[in-house]
Amino acid sequence: MEATLPAVAEELLKEIKKAFQETSHVPDDLLLALKFVFGSSAVAALDLVDQHSVTRIVSPSGRAMYQVLGSSGKLYTCYASCHFCTCPAFAFSVLRKNDSLVCKHILAMYLSQATGACQELSVSDQQLASILLAEEEEEGPGTVC
Repeated sequence: MEATLPAVAEELLKEIKKAFQETSHVPDDLLLALKFVFGSSAVAALDLVDQHSVTRIVSPSGRAMYQVLGSSGKLYTCYASCHFCTCPAFAFSVLRKNDSLVCKHILAMYLSQATGACQELSVSDQQLASILLAEEEEEGPGTVC
């Protein structure tokens, strides 16, 4: 079962996708709404999307994950199915303090999908497993949904 964002956030992302498909840009009113709903993460996420920092990695079995090159130059793994990111901001602001819906990397993942700016990389199931195992070794056990 996939996790979902609050209805207002889901609706906003749908509106952004629709507007972008129709006009190839996101109107100012939707950008303001994005900032209102997601706070300071919105501008940082838009910057990551502009830099084409989001890559969707898919395997033949249908498994998918995202990697986002953060502004620090570090690569973070995001899982759309459970709204999880391996960045420290996610652990602190989203999980611990509960003062953000998502981190900038997850928001960038959604925005890049909505605007078609998401890069795609097809890998074998074995390669995907290797990426996940390397991530777990780097971050420690228990960080993957």
